[in-house]
Amino acid sequence: MSTELELPFRPDTQLTEVMRLRVQSLQQRGQKRQDGERLLRPNEAVYRLDFTKQSLRFSHWTVRLVQPGRLTVTATSQLWTPDLTNLMTRQLLEPAGVFWRAADDAHNAPVQCYEADAHEFGERIAELAKVRKVMYFLFAFAEGCSPETADCSITFTVDS
Repeated sequence: MSTELELPFRPDTQLTEVMRLRVQSLQQRGQKRQDGERLLRPNEAVYRLDFTKQSLRFSHWTVRLVQPGRLTVTATSQLWTPDLTNLMTRQLLEPAGVFWRAADDAHNAPVQCYEADAHEFGERIAELAKVRKVMYFLFAFAEGCSPETADCSITFTVDS
């Protein structure tokens, strides 16, 4: 028998703030980032996914965009330990999940995405859940999308 488990992506405001302070500190000192370091951009925030179970199979994404805009979700690898190291570009996983709502979409139209990439991304997250209790993601908000107008979760099938 299998059941579904929907996990919401939650903003990690503390980690986002630490990463913003890193950018600010470099700017104030006139320094450059480390070679390969990935700095947080102004339209990005760090989100986390906490796994309550480890044996998961990807089912589907639930993304709500209240208004037209684009949300790009990029996972970080298990090699990134945010309390010890800066985020490096090599620690960003491919593919990213790209979700959008166009200005001319009907209000009740489903959010669009690159389905093959989104599915592969979901399967990759399920694989990583086998060895992780928490995973971090960069959410990039663009074209009218913002943290206040976007909501994202991922649903898995749990075998029991």
